[in-house]
Amino acid sequence: MDQIKKTSDSDRLEVVAEAEAEAGAGAEAGADAEAGAGAGAGAGSEAEAGSLHAGEVRVDAALVKRLLAGQFPQWVELPLVRVKSTGTDNAIYRLGDELSVRLPRIESATGQAEKELHWLPKLAPYLPLAIPTPIAIGEPAEGYPWQWAVYRWFSGVDAIVGRIDNLAEAAKAMAQFVAALHRIDPTGGPLPAGSRRDKLAMRDELVLKIIADMHGEIDHEAAADAWSAAMKLPEWQGEPVWIHGDLHAGNLLIDEGRLTAVIDFGCIGVGDPAYDMLFAWSILDAQTREIFRAELQPDEQTWVRGKGFALSMGLIAYPYYKESNPLFAGVAKRIIDEVLADYRSSLG
Repeated sequence: MDQIKKTSDSDRLEVVAEAEAEAGAGAEAGADAEAGAGAGAGAGSEAEAGSLHAGEVRVDAALVKRLLAGQFPQWVELPLVRVKSTGTDNAIYRLGDELSVRLPRIESATGQAEKELHWLPKLAPYLPLAIPTPIAIGEPAEGYPWQWAVYRWFSGVDAIVGRIDNLAEAAKAMAQFVAALHRIDPTGGPLPAGSRRDKLAMRDELVLKIIADMHGEIDHEAAADAWSAAMKLPEWQGEPVWIHGDLHAGNLLIDEGRLTAVIDFGCIGVGDPAYDMLFAWSILDAQTREIFRAELQPDEQTWVRGKGFALSMGLIAYPYYKESNPLFAGVAKRIIDEVLADYRSSLG
């Protein structure tokens, strides 16, 4: 169990100033809205008050201390500080100055640490930005039902709460990251997580329902037309590549105004490169989107398919998190708005 590797996770930050002795929960990435909404938009309404998902396991500082004491006593005396997070899947605690602890809050978020431990050290040498890997994996105990992990701490804040000083520079940096990831030999790589295996058409019924339900909140006609255009694309038949699968603002780390790391590889696998176009509508504006596209040089169908995936992700996540996680819902709404602006612009 003393499997030690390196690096880490600051999975969506802003450290809460008090070191905790009471209950508290952080969180992590937003991909899980799609799993929840896949069972019907609004599934999050069944969650208990104060939680994001139905069936969520409560995590507090006392539990984390007990888990550390039983499995990694060398770290139990370090200060434990809750991380205030805009993410959705994990509770995050800062442990001392150099470590963090991440614990899944929902069953669909389990397995990420093991996947990261196995694959990310193999990918990291080929990538131009820092990425996390666990340094230790904890086992279920103390009433907590799943594996959990200790990571190396990354300084900075995510791109939801942090400001990128030079968006054009960030567009180039992310294009280089995505290109490098897609060039890595995919032989033996796993399938992406859950919904990142979907063909675009598999989302059609759910997306159309959400567009109808959001009448008055978005440009309904533009959303329906943009989605219809995406549905007319031929199915992807290309060679699969390594993908991150969730490159939205919450999974990008900013330090001193610069993009420094890509975090949360819960969706990682070998699949459709179009999923990694999401960054273009999550962070960028029309001008810097073109910089990203020119640097990355995806083929036309990958770009347009990526726009369709981005629209579907935004539409699924926005109503799911609108009440429970307004900051992340804001990310989803921005994706919708940018895709629809792009669509209207393309009409001339």
